[in-house]
Amino acid sequence: MKRALGSSAAMYVVLSLGALAFLFPFYYMVIGSLQTTVDPSPAGAFPDPGNLTLDNYGAINARIDLLQGLANSGIFTGGVILGTVVFGVLAGYALAVLHWRGRSATFSLVLLVQVIPFQLLMIPLYVMIARDYGLADSYAGMILPFFINSTAVIIFRQYFLQLPKELFDAARIDGAGELRLLWNVALPLVRPALLTVVLLTFIGPWNEFLWPFLITKDASMQPLAVSLANFLSNVAASTANPFGATLAGAVVLAAPAVALFLIFQRYFTSNDLGSGVKG
Repeated sequence: MKRALGSSAAMYVVLSLGALAFLFPFYYMVIGSLQTTVDPSPAGAFPDPGNLTLDNYGAINARIDLLQGLANSGIFTGGVILGTVVFGVLAGYALAVLHWRGRSATFSLVLLVQVIPFQLLMIPLYVMIARDYGLADSYAGMILPFFINSTAVIIFRQYFLQLPKELFDAARIDGAGELRLLWNVALPLVRPALLTVVLLTFIGPWNEFLWPFLITKDASMQPLAVSLANFLSNVAASTANPFGATLAGAVVLAAPAVALFLIFQRYFTSNDLGSGVKG
């Protein structure tokens, strides 16, 4: 008993230290964004309350429109999530549940896409979207290359494969079509997959820099990550506290992702997929 308690205590200590190590950079970023004068020493992590202010947020907002940047990031990310979930669910269901010629070959192609770096496709994508389609400086131009995500297809396929076939057979006997099967039977049982895909997809486009930087030249269309990079390289030196202003912008960019995780992390619970089968 004592040995078990000692092992549990040691495990909690190690996990707590690991959590603190991961959280410290975010804590330092928040504290740095509130400092009137820069203190890069370790003591800067525990500043004098008299050295704290919100002026850095006002300074960066005066150089770049934080709300507009957040709105652009939200539209870009929301469009990508919508396409990823819709096409991921449909393709994953077709690859896992439906039986059709070429299903295995199609899934192999989905796996093959995973090994192709996005940077390899960036130049032809830019030429096609900006020149051929004329979608430069538009939300559609930002969203289209990320609209279908092969990782989401794989995740949904694996979840659908875990569902008992008896559920689908019983529903088909009752006269349900495939779309009704998907909406009323399959989707309610793969909610963890939906949340996983939404969170994983959110992180990518929300922090994406290179593609929006290439496709948008109009500052009013740029997501916040691009606006912050332009601020850092062009106008940060003109502020009274460039370090604090940059960290303030980073806090604004990171806050929605952290809030989303904190809101939805309690929903990541295992489902009893077999509970729908009786007898």
